[in-house]
Amino acid sequence: MTKRRQQQRAKKRRQGQAGTASPPAAAIPAAGQAQSPVPAGTRPDFLRILRTSSFRWSLSLLLFGFFLLLLSQTIPHDYGFLELGFLFTLSIYDIVLAMLGLAVACAMAPRAADMRTIVLVFFAVLAGMLMFFDPIFRAIFASPLGEYLFLIAPAAVMLTGASLWVAGVWRQRVVLLAAAVVAFSLSLFIGLDDLGIGIFDFTAGSVLCALWLVVAPALPLRQFRGPWLTIPSRIIGSWLVVIGIIVLASLYVPLPVKAPSLPDPSMPDGGATMELQIPDDGSAPTLNGEELPLDLLEPGDGLEAPDPSSQ
Repeated sequence: MTKRRQQQRAKKRRQGQAGTASPPAAAIPAAGQAQSPVPAGTRPDFLRILRTSSFRWSLSLLLFGFFLLLLSQTIPHDYGFLELGFLFTLSIYDIVLAMLGLAVACAMAPRAADMRTIVLVFFAVLAGMLMFFDPIFRAIFASPLGEYLFLIAPAAVMLTGASLWVAGVWRQRVVLLAAAVVAFSLSLFIGLDDLGIGIFDFTAGSVLCALWLVVAPALPLRQFRGPWLTIPSRIIGSWLVVIGIIVLASLYVPLPVKAPSLPDPSMPDGGATMELQIPDDGSAPTLNGEELPLDLLEPGDGLEAPDPSSQ
């Protein structure tokens, strides 16, 4: 009995050693089967994502805004203040680019809560500025910052582009700062255009368009989030930084002044040039481009035509 148990134990030890020495069959790739060049989880399944209901709903929100914009520009009608506010936001090209950069940042947020935080900060700053715009603007204009308000828009564009380059724990903080600066810059455009009037429909249309520009592109793009978006987002960030620098430089380039020279008081008639043209076809003469009436030429002033019979 003891000898049989020893034989069974020896057999089990041999089986155990054979199991640890040879790798499992699943770990050995089959002959002729190539290994995946991209690790699992880094490349999204585009076909599967395109068939999901979440992607379709997010894409519908994006296309719905373009559809309303197409109807607004193709159908002749009287524009309302809500529609004018929506179109006004789209006319601020540099801020529109900054908001699209925020949409990319929202799409790359690691958690849905981070995306909601970015949108809430953007909306809170924008709504707060517009609700109390007059006293806030007077306080800002009276401060030293009032002399540099023209720098807010290019700074917002460059900060948004730079936030797409930041990685790690600081990324969310820089994106939140960029969202606040972009909202502050947009509120200046809206508030100064609506200064002293306070049309609620115009302001509401502008805010709705701003939220659509930030949220609508982010939702479908977020379905494809992953490490592969890092390089495209940094390319977009570089473009935004360059555009912000170009806008900033254009603010300091003096525009060509096309104005007539001032008259010289020391010259006759103030130094103004007198140009008299007498046409050969017998029409009325012109003085500095203005036609002189022929009935002003009275007889005896020396300008009447000679009588041929007197010669």
